[in-house]
Amino acid sequence: MQKCELTGKGKQFGNNVSFSQRHTKKVWKPNLQTKTVTVDGRKVRLQISTQAIRTLKKKGLLA
Repeated sequence: MQKCELTGKGKQFGNNVSFSQRHTKKVWKPNLQTKTVTVDGRKVRLQISTQAIRTLKKKGLLA
């Protein structure tokens, strides 16, 4: 499942529009990375988006 375990960010759906204005279905998937995060002294492996990783680094929660 393409979903961030921290923020809940998932797939987005839309249309790919060509030059001739044909509409075909398209899916945008989030950029997920597997990271080990320490929670209450225990190491937990999470699949989180790169946007969530940046936020955790900014807040000082990810080394």
